[in-house]
Amino acid sequence: MGVICSIGIWTFSEAKLQAAQAHQTWKSLSEFTEGVTKVNPEPTPILIAAPENFNPDLQLPPKPSIEAPQNSSSPKPSTEAPQNSSPPKPSTEAPQNSSPPKPSTEPRTPDVVLESIYTDYRYDTDNFGQSNLFFEPTAQFRLSNGNKIFFKTGFNLFEQRGAESITNFPLQVGWQGKIGEVTLQTAAGVDIFNRLPTAINLNAKVELPISPPQVSSSGQLLSTVVLSGNLEQGLYKSNIRTLENQITAWRFGPDLYWQIDSKTSLFSSLRLGNYNDGNSEVQSFSRLERKFGQFSLAANLFNLSFDRDLERRSGYFSPPDFLVYNAEVAWEGNIANLLRCRLAANLGRQRLKGEFDNANTYQTRCTVKFSPNIEADLGYTFSNVRNQETGGSTYGGDSLTGQLRVKF
Repeated sequence: MGVICSIGIWTFSEAKLQAAQAHQTWKSLSEFTEGVTKVNPEPTPILIAAPENFNPDLQLPPKPSIEAPQNSSSPKPSTEAPQNSSPPKPSTEAPQNSSPPKPSTEPRTPDVVLESIYTDYRYDTDNFGQSNLFFEPTAQFRLSNGNKIFFKTGFNLFEQRGAESITNFPLQVGWQGKIGEVTLQTAAGVDIFNRLPTAINLNAKVELPISPPQVSSSGQLLSTVVLSGNLEQGLYKSNIRTLENQITAWRFGPDLYWQIDSKTSLFSSLRLGNYNDGNSEVQSFSRLERKFGQFSLAANLFNLSFDRDLERRSGYFSPPDFLVYNAEVAWEGNIANLLRCRLAANLGRQRLKGEFDNANTYQTRCTVKFSPNIEADLGYTFSNVRNQETGGSTYGGDSLTGQLRVKF
């Protein structure tokens, strides 16, 4: 616990020096763009409310990592006995030029190595007086067998007009490993609150490549098909009302990622949910994207359906019929040697209980590379895609997001 808290405090200080490294807005459902390059060990609950599903950084599989490959070339201690292991026979002749054996100079691979520390930041506000702040540093360790262990802590704050704020301190431990071609990932933790009971959470993911990745000589991904199964359980951290009502949910379902060619990709996701208040949901999201140099075009489709509308009683957005579809135009490129930015606009429609309205999202995100081992993202998103009932009022939400990554 002391180590985890120290890491959190150190990372927080670093983040302040970078002037608010906000966690990328995909983790807000509007940044449907490239794959999650986040080193996130365990999936952030991305399919909780409609607006969050329109953020590509959270949903697509990671791009090729800039980390060193797991099969490192660094020497490892041998487990085999030396070939000439039989003891020498006694000799009657004086040994010639005898000298004691020299100790091995090969470095021993540590059992556990601190690989990286990354800190996620997110601040969401809307025009109805609600704001959520998430600050969560994670330390990633690599074991000698190639598996990974993650430790996450942080500080979260939930505020709402006319209600007493809630402070949350998450603690979570995760593991990731491979069995053949299958990647397994699991995590479990607790959520500690200033005025609410402690709650546990868990998640698991199994990922299997259906089609082996085809990579060009320059390292560009040409084609692959990846299927994954997801399971998660925990508190619904949507707002103060859902937390006070102790709303929890089980969610499970598959994800499919298909890199059709070097410039075209398809992502599709399905989630089934069961809530402790007796409600259930079906949630689906699909995105088709095509790149043209520094520009890209994408089509997004999101559907959410609950068995019962319990927003007034339980506090979460639970429409029986909610549909969002839009088209996205984006540009991404280098502004300077150490600065890369992305601009995107989503224009479309949303249908709630049979009534249609515009559904627009505007995003920007920049990545600053301070050194080969330190980089940070900072993004901003505005969206009028609903995540609550607003009657005849127009909904508008802002998200400031970012991530600070430090590799060792």
